[in-house]
Amino acid sequence: MNLFFEESGDFKVGTVLSQAGEAYQVEMASGKRTKVKTKDVLLQYEKPAPAELLEQAKSIAADIDLDFLWEVAGEEEFGFAELGAEYFGHAPLPAEAAGLVLSLHSAPVYFYKKGRGRYKAAPEASLKAALAGIEKKKQQALVQAGYVEELKQNRLPASMQPMVLQLLFKPDKNTVEYKALEAACTELHTTPPRLMLAVGGVAKPKDLHLSKFLFENFPKGAGFPAVPVPAVTNKLPLAAVAAFSIDDVTTTEIDDAFSVQPLPDGKVKVGIHIAAPGLGIRPDDVIDKMARQRMSTVYMPGDKITMLPDEVVNAFTLAEGTTCPALSLYATLDPQAEWAVVSTETRAELVPIASNLRHNQLDDLVNEETLASGEGEYPHKADFAVLWQWAQQLEQGRMKKREAFGLKPEQNNRVDFNFYVENDIVTVARRKRGAPLDKIVAELMIFANSTWGKMLHDHGVPGIYRSQGGGSGNSWAAKMQVRMVTHAAPHQGLGVDQYAWSTSPLRRYTDLVNQWQILACAEHGVTAPLVAPFKPRDANLFAIVSAFDAAYSAYGDFQSNMERYWCLRWLAQEEARQVDAVVLKDEILRLVDIPLVIKLPGMPSVARGAQVKLDLLRWDEVDLTIEARLLEIAAVPEGTAETEPEYEEEAEEQADAGDSAAEAASDTAELAGDEVAGEPEVK
Repeated sequence: MNLFFEESGDFKVGTVLSQAGEAYQVEMASGKRTKVKTKDVLLQYEKPAPAELLEQAKSIAADIDLDFLWEVAGEEEFGFAELGAEYFGHAPLPAEAAGLVLSLHSAPVYFYKKGRGRYKAAPEASLKAALAGIEKKKQQALVQAGYVEELKQNRLPASMQPMVLQLLFKPDKNTVEYKALEAACTELHTTPPRLMLAVGGVAKPKDLHLSKFLFENFPKGAGFPAVPVPAVTNKLPLAAVAAFSIDDVTTTEIDDAFSVQPLPDGKVKVGIHIAAPGLGIRPDDVIDKMARQRMSTVYMPGDKITMLPDEVVNAFTLAEGTTCPALSLYATLDPQAEWAVVSTETRAELVPIASNLRHNQLDDLVNEETLASGEGEYPHKADFAVLWQWAQQLEQGRMKKREAFGLKPEQNNRVDFNFYVENDIVTVARRKRGAPLDKIVAELMIFANSTWGKMLHDHGVPGIYRSQGGGSGNSWAAKMQVRMVTHAAPHQGLGVDQYAWSTSPLRRYTDLVNQWQILACAEHGVTAPLVAPFKPRDANLFAIVSAFDAAYSAYGDFQSNMERYWCLRWLAQEEARQVDAVVLKDEILRLVDIPLVIKLPGMPSVARGAQVKLDLLRWDEVDLTIEARLLEIAAVPEGTAETEPEYEEEAEEQADAGDSAAEAASDTAELAGDEVAGEPEVK
């Protein structure tokens, strides 16, 4: 006796060796023996042999017309033997019965299984829908195969062209286009970004990185709708000064300027003038909503995405030859008492801007030697002499405060790098940190942000502060983590008791918010808490802090990635193969000529600051990775400063992440011209 039976959803045949109650002992064609329950047996037969029956059954199943079988089946539930008699016109032979079972079981669209060997024909409407779905899938499979072939031939299918970014960064994995892209990548042993570059979906790696950032952060595009330019309604007094700004040649959002006025009693009044969009933009108006959505200008080598529309920036930027609304902080200084601050005054006014000075025009003329000797001729020479003296005193005061917080003094022997890109040609310019022009701007901005932060605190008006130090955790990084808070708190890295970002309102939303609060204090004095836009414990203020942190972090990561990309482009452009690098810590190095931080596994243990020569093996502008090998180790230059402990972890994180910040261990950085020491910022 032979059996045709079902086991674990599969159909098998075998020869009965014995029967005990409700079970058979069966030997399979392979020689394996198994126990088969009576309820699982569909056929008992003598001939043909099990293996032969199965072969015949499969052949019969392949020849069965499913549409005709479905018509014969009727609407009632049936057993396969009953249907076999109708379909074959006679009681089915064992092979025919088995073939019918295989056919019914393999066609769940036509027949629903109701039990062991029992089925029911699908309703006509359901069958038509299912068959239509199958046909659609067949057509999709053909289309998909066509797309795969096109991609393999380095051609981008027409239907994929409008959805390139969607396919790369947020794909619907159920679409034919995505399945084709994935299949082609598998066959070509590549990745979707690389394949899109090969087929022209993305023109260059630069566009790939930029497109990803825009897709994730500016899904509706980086442009602005047309908006009315806000006008300053207040009647402002005219300042009796000739102010000047100091910026990089590429800066267009000029939001800080300075003035110097000698006083009859020998004292000096220094003015720090900040562009005042807060006098025209009001909380919750259309421009405020745009700025709040972006939170900051996005910087990248050779380009930027502004926080405010160009027409609004142009209305408030401190442009040469114009008289601009500004929030001014005046400090009266006593040169005879080590430039001590005698008094300060804050007011909104119209400020005449005499000059927009640029670093590329002044860096060679204004340095420590010329300031000490008085040599050379350049604009605002006497004013620079005053500002330089005061800036040095401000720095010394901050360093004493840093030491009181338990920190080492800042080191100014590091190098900053500026990127200039024109027609995809990149220039990387080195600038020594702590040069007089940088220090003047940095120290006066820190003074303004600290002074206005104290002003808000003294008036009981909340603001957005940057605080550093005193954090929880055992590591230095945890203790020195920079936090944004809505109350005055020390910034130990800067060496100040409080620090409220207020000097870049054209490019940072936090500064615009603080400007509204400062204007309320300047205009209303003790009643400022009643009229300031944001009240203590204002939920909107907390929401702004949270949203700004998230946006600023994303923008910073993007800028670092783009700087790393342009560093790799520079290597290709200069055909660099053997390069000099400096050891930051352990296996982490930074190239000397460009701010490219790399990790070199297996690096011998050498002192920080040691110079080494590397052989660059390969680099990848898509993954932003680089491989190198060590050629030689030079001696550590005398006087080389080691990486300070608070920056070691940051340097390692940047190397691991491929972060190419201008300085792997930065303690002074900021938006161009408005520097903040003690924490890395977006430039």
